[in-house]
Amino acid sequence: MPSVSSSHLLRQFVTAPRRCSRDPTPVSLRTWSSSASHPSTASSQAAATYLSRRPTPHRSRPSQLSSLKSSRRTFVSTASTRAAVAQRPPSHRTQLVSYPSTSETREEDEDDDEADVELVPPEEATLEMTDRAAEQLRSIARRDHNDAAALRIAVESGGCHGYQYKMELAKKREPDDYHFTHPQIQPSNIYVDAVSMTLLKGSIIDFATELIGSSFRVVENPQAKGSGCGCGVSWELKL
Repeated sequence: MPSVSSSHLLRQFVTAPRRCSRDPTPVSLRTWSSSASHPSTASSQAAATYLSRRPTPHRSRPSQLSSLKSSRRTFVSTASTRAAVAQRPPSHRTQLVSYPSTSETREEDEDDDEADVELVPPEEATLEMTDRAAEQLRSIARRDHNDAAALRIAVESGGCHGYQYKMELAKKREPDDYHFTHPQIQPSNIYVDAVSMTLLKGSIIDFATELIGSSFRVVENPQAKGSGCGCGVSWELKL
């Protein structure tokens, strides 16, 4: 057997073909090197890859857009003036059931030794009443089993503004009373004496429920100056 030198074996090992075809270079380095060798091709390939991988934007269909529009809520703002009016329910002009005559007031004046009272004509003796005030008066009449039960309203001198309202429940009408009632809700009687009628004509009577209690009140009086006292009882007469 011929002897083989070490230099001959080394030459055969170097010149022999590689048995493993796997490239030890990392993938990222191979890609970078190929991109660097062909920059124009690499940029176009990168752009194509980005466009293919980029998520497509969601496009709404016409049916979806119509459903979205129909599902939107519409908010309507209420004007401040309408809101202020909505705080008080609408009122109705009352019916004048009866009114005092000149002979009746003269007899009353002779008994009380007072001056003659100038009566308000029936066409000028007007009051307005809200539905909730009429409902309250009707419940009072049914509770007392008395269809003549009523709210008596009078005007007296005093209070912090010169005049004040006095309200009380009455069981019957007096000869010098003006008798009013609601046009639909009955019995709902209001009595106003002849002296107070000149200071109350055209007023609106309401019934309000608050935290501090419930009460009848005069909410508007054409004879009153301004809004009156904060208590709602005292007021000043227009000059």
